[in-house]
Amino acid sequence: MTLPPKYGSSYDLPPDRTWSLGSAPWRSMAHLGRPRARVIIDNDFSGDPDDLYQLVHHLLSTTVEIRAIIGSHLREGDPFDPGPDTAANAVAVVKDVFARMGLKDEDLILQGSNLPLTDVQTPQDSPGARAIIAEAMRDDIDSPLYYVAGGGLTDLASAYLLEPRIADKVTVVWIGGPEHDGLAYPPPGGMPVEYNLLIDVTAAQVVFGHSELALWQVPRNVYRQCLVSDAELRLRVAGEGLIGAYLYDEVRKVMDRATAQGRGPGETYALGDSPLVLLTALQSLFEADGTSSLYELRPTPALTSDGAYRAVHGSRSMRVYTWVDTRLMFEDFFLKLREFAQWQRGA
Repeated sequence: MTLPPKYGSSYDLPPDRTWSLGSAPWRSMAHLGRPRARVIIDNDFSGDPDDLYQLVHHLLSTTVEIRAIIGSHLREGDPFDPGPDTAANAVAVVKDVFARMGLKDEDLILQGSNLPLTDVQTPQDSPGARAIIAEAMRDDIDSPLYYVAGGGLTDLASAYLLEPRIADKVTVVWIGGPEHDGLAYPPPGGMPVEYNLLIDVTAAQVVFGHSELALWQVPRNVYRQCLVSDAELRLRVAGEGLIGAYLYDEVRKVMDRATAQGRGPGETYALGDSPLVLLTALQSLFEADGTSSLYELRPTPALTSDGAYRAVHGSRSMRVYTWVDTRLMFEDFFLKLREFAQWQRGA
């Protein structure tokens, strides 16, 4: 489990090394200007630490305005955090990240549901679901809104069930789901139901088969492409201040545990949630889109109760990503982290 061991501490940061979203005091050159898109982040931050890398990367990316960060639940008995309060734990983890970074905007951190959906008609109401609705239904701003999820889809599905009008007001970018026929094969020994889908299959059934939400999917075969080496993490993350040391330590714990279980050692780790940053904050300057990555347009399938796709004639199109630009994604992260860490330590 990703635990916040010192949450509540200021980490002894001086006042001139604190900041708020919308500013970028670590930048040595002028700020790039106003954000051109809004983002709601939803992730299971007490689980696999790849979500911490995505969170920090998004926080350091000034082209998007982060409107809410929702701590969401894991599946019951998840080995990362087997307890009943995983969404609450996720919120505590995000608050600790903010403290380590000197970031003031804790009011943006909201809790999602601790429980999955019980059926496709009944939402799990939560502050997180209500925040999705409030942002989607704004009529005072016209910048695109992205909901980016690196875990289950409980909070989004609940928001839709509470207010179906959000469907034409938000683009969903989801890390999850199995391979599509004709595009990729499952990994050797892969889980029968893909990890993020397994968190709440019913919620994914709502999003895929019962809504008209615009959907960009990064399925398992693609998020598994997002490998970094231990050497990269040791030399380009671990030494980069409070937050860099924390990020590396969290991955190292997982690698050491896998080794103790006979599944290691390994030279690489998948930072599979990072495409959420690539496809939103790192879009092209002209004709804005995630142009350095590849996708296919496919009819949106329904999902069966065992997590398989079922073709639906005449369904809306969705993007299924087949390849993501890991060079741009990771190089941008490493450099932003270095620039931030140098500023935080007064270098």
